Amino acid sequence: MPPRHHDIADDLRRQITSGRLQAGERLPSEVALAGRYAVSTVTLRHALAVLQGERLVEKIHGKGNFVRRAPRKIMYVGGWGTLDPLTAIGPALRITVRSALVPARGNLAALLKVPSGSLLAELSCVSLDGETPQGLARIYTPRDLAPAEVLEGRLACREVLARFAVLGPPPAAIRETVCARSATPDEGSALKSPSSAAVLAVTRVAIDSTGRVTGAALLAFPGDGVDAVFTSHHVINERHPLP
Repeated sequence: MPPRHHDIADDLRRQITSGRLQAGERLPSEVALAGRYAVSTVTLRHALAVLQGERLVEKIHGKGNFVRRAPRKIMYVGGWGTLDPLTAIGPALRITVRSALVPARGNLAALLKVPSGSLLAELSCVSLDGETPQGLARIYTPRDLAPAEVLEGRLACREVLARFAVLGPPPAAIRETVCARSATPDEGSALKSPSSAAVLAVTRVAIDSTGRVTGAALLAFPGDGVDAVFTSHHVINERHPLP
């Protein structure tokens, strides 16, 4: 017999998918739900955790559990010529930005090919639809390549952020690695998702004409709320036109 909390999650899921519980509706208190199903609050919370992992229910601190609204579908546009890792952000979304100087450690030092402990300029950006996070971007560049506006925290508007999506000089090449995986604790906290939730993770590296890595962007988007589109361009040598 399946654990009792799975039965409760199944019943609440049916109510949500059938429309009996509407998007944005607040669920009864955990104590009231536990009484309704004749279980302990611990068992009830296990059931809610299942639905939170499926992104059907959202717990808002101090307010309770709510039926999640269908996530806005956003689009990440990759491929050559696309420099802005926040392309997925729509015009109605809000962006929060934090800048800092951080030491390069571990995978970050290897990714940027700099000595461990070297200072990097970091932009940490979260896009939000209302209060719901839609994407996370952490953008890094060696300190000597970072524009003064980044080092001094003078990021006045969205256009400035877009201009610094690749913080250093314009790159000669962009390399992107894309995978689907579980959110890290930091990503889960920023995206308000449980660590078991899937994210679309993109690692984007900018390289100049000498082969130096000039910047890296670590991106994460909720897996159920983003489509990734990549475009390749075939360049024809105009000095030797096709017959």
